[in-house]
Amino acid sequence: MNWDGLDISILGPAFLAGLLVLSTHVPLGREVLHRGIIFLDLAVAQIAGLGVIIAYSFGWEAGGWQIQFVAVSAALTGAIFLYWADRLWPDIQEAIIGSVFILAASASILALSSNPHGGEQLKELLAGQILWVSYAQLTPISLLSVAVLATWFGLRRKQYPLMFYALFALAVTSSVQLVGVYLVFASLIIPALAVRLRTRGGYFLAYFTGAAGYALGLVLSALMDWPSGATIVWCLAICAVAIARFPRHEPSSN
Repeated sequence: MNWDGLDISILGPAFLAGLLVLSTHVPLGREVLHRGIIFLDLAVAQIAGLGVIIAYSFGWEAGGWQIQFVAVSAALTGAIFLYWADRLWPDIQEAIIGSVFILAASASILALSSNPHGGEQLKELLAGQILWVSYAQLTPISLLSVAVLATWFGLRRKQYPLMFYALFALAVTSSVQLVGVYLVFASLIIPALAVRLRTRGGYFLAYFTGAAGYALGLVLSALMDWPSGATIVWCLAICAVAIARFPRHEPSSN
């Protein structure tokens, strides 16, 4: 084991990045599960990633406002299209979401085909580089997360379906650049699955599941020198199974 890998200056910002992702993805994930549009996250995240790839092709600086503008614009456009498709063809919405995802993924490969570093950039987009996150990167993400949560819980979301898609696009765009597509999807769906049958304490347990998964995954990846993103995904799943099997004490219906 590599005990020297337990460096708080690296694991600290990485864990905070995970908590920020969870802060918005837990409530959005429970809504996605409720609506039955499980792969919406993958599709919108892939569209946001495609926007980042296109922006990089212009030689713009990573993290610059141009990158953010293109990524957010791409994600919002994709989210609005999926909202529109849901209104027109609700019976085939999942098929449309899946098609949009594979089209965006294929477009990303095509956009990187002439880039000698394209394979590495695609891997970074999917698996993320959470261990490279700095505290400076987390400040704007924190402000965005507060705005998304305030809007989400401040308004009656069921009466504003377009707002759900817009907030989803904003949250996913920031998250995918922090932790990658795989961790974004895992953070959205796995904690929500863990608490899907609970009527009490659902949010608390979902957040606990996510935080435990990130903490355990980061520590294991540091000790064993494993890829951090993939390790966290597996740890999220393990924690979710443990929470799902934990005895529920729901109020009696009698």
